Amino acid sequence: MPLDPVTDPFRQALAAELPPAALRAFEARYREEPRGRFAARDALLVAPGSTEEVATVIRHCRAAGVGVVPYGGGTGLVGGQILSDGPAPVVLSLERMTAIREVLPGENVLVAEAGAILQSVQEAAANADRLFPLSLASEGSARIGGLLATNAGGVNTLRFGNARALVLGLEAVLPDGTIWHGLTRLRKDNMGYDLRDLLIGAEGTLGVITAASLRLYPRPVSETAAFLAVPDPAAALELLNLAEARLGAAVTAFELIHRQGFDFLAETMPEVRLPFDEIPEWSVLIDLGAPAGMDLDTALEGFVEAGSAAGLIRDGLLAQSEQQRHAFWTVRETIPEANRRIGSISSHDISVPLGAIPEFIARGGRDLAKIGDFRINCFGHVGDGNLHYNVFPQAGKTRADHEADRPRIKQAVHDLAHALGGSVSAEHGVGRLKVDDLEKYGDPAKLAAMRAIKAALDPAGIMNPGAVLRAGA
Repeated sequence: MPLDPVTDPFRQALAAELPPAALRAFEARYREEPRGRFAARDALLVAPGSTEEVATVIRHCRAAGVGVVPYGGGTGLVGGQILSDGPAPVVLSLERMTAIREVLPGENVLVAEAGAILQSVQEAAANADRLFPLSLASEGSARIGGLLATNAGGVNTLRFGNARALVLGLEAVLPDGTIWHGLTRLRKDNMGYDLRDLLIGAEGTLGVITAASLRLYPRPVSETAAFLAVPDPAAALELLNLAEARLGAAVTAFELIHRQGFDFLAETMPEVRLPFDEIPEWSVLIDLGAPAGMDLDTALEGFVEAGSAAGLIRDGLLAQSEQQRHAFWTVRETIPEANRRIGSISSHDISVPLGAIPEFIARGGRDLAKIGDFRINCFGHVGDGNLHYNVFPQAGKTRADHEADRPRIKQAVHDLAHALGGSVSAEHGVGRLKVDDLEKYGDPAKLAAMRAIKAALDPAGIMNPGAVLRAGA
């Protein structure tokens, strides 16, 4: 069903039912996404202050056939928050819905509105002596609603799972404007289909998440980290197995980093202190958190000694303080910013089975060498098989020099990930960037079911049109 643009009568009808603060100027920050691949067309920006106001907006859009593009923190990397063509839509920002509605430390539950910044949720949990473990580089600006809509991953997925695993219940506005009151705090509830899991990861195509009941965890009594130089990715996997065998649930993160990431940091951000004087070809960053009763420093030292004896560790730095642990993570979390300053030709968020990681890295380099001469920065959450495999021009050139190579690079990387039983979207979602990829690599039965669900819940096609599924498909 074709959509209609926002009109003056439509604006006036919304203005009659919403407070003035809900109607805002469509500023420049809503028009672009972080990688600059998409630019938004003109739209009506609406920032409701309550779930009821969100429902009012959706009902008007449904009646008028106007598209709705939900907008969280704007940090998404696949264009899900940007509509660059078609009739002018409503951009629905959750930025005014930031309340932490309830914190229940005795139940390990926190209820937050969708516009709450992730860092604010982490701090609210910490103030109750609890941990909300979702953690990623954009946590100072990413909002809970967007993180759940994309089923965000981050560095702690190894221990705590993706965003989906951290949610007990949701409140959401469905495409017909009705409110689903699903803010349960139950761990067990088998009353029919699970709308929670359907909406998480749907990227706003099946409704708008307005609040969530989130799982909290006890805060670790002790934490530490280590940067360890390893011979190669295969050794990193063996070291991960050793860590899990010796340290168990104390392992919260296990990151693989190629020397190219350090080189980019030295080139663009020399103020960031690198952990090694002589940068290794490959290294891992392991992070640990333990309850009372576990001597974490002694356990880490024993693990490093065992890894070294097995030939899996060539060099290592163990954090001697919380400040040094933080410095280690600053290095890891600023690698994406260094990447941005260099300017990638093509960036990829892929996952493969853990055992296929070494083969993917080796074959990927060979396949790309057939296309051209590139620098490859491979890093990521090796504990869950998620690699950020980004391709850059050689020094002295820019990504514009290789724009014609970009489609071939992307296809080579994605074909390889798919051939090894992996996914071409591990944690960033599909958005608009990977609609073609979903159609190419997705299972036909799954795609048919997705289209049937979309047609049943959103027959007018107003919810984030063109994201995840091609509009009208």
